[in-house]
Amino acid sequence: MEHLEFTLPGRTGGPRANEWAIAGVVTSGNLEVLAEAMDLGGACRFVIDTSAKGYRDTWRAVVEDFMAKHAPGDVLFSINDSAASPAVVGLRLAQALEALNG
Repeated sequence: MEHLEFTLPGRTGGPRANEWAIAGVVTSGNLEVLAEAMDLGGACRFVIDTSAKGYRDTWRAVVEDFMAKHAPGDVLFSINDSAASPAVVGLRLAQALEALNG
């Protein structure tokens, strides 16, 4: 297991439909994302536990791409990964954010 954390600037989060939301499941080639509304000064924090070691740069690129596309703010994303592809990671992050925002 590898533990990674990234905090990226975003925008100040507005009202949310929910306090938290979950997308995905932890199975081979998939992952679970828990999105929680949290005052982070507009930033987003990504806390990642993954079974695939040595992919820090890939993870950073994926979360930076997600931030550029969706521009969220004030969200803590907790990710439990079982070697999901970058496309699946992006999908689950977007699903969790959509569920959080309602």
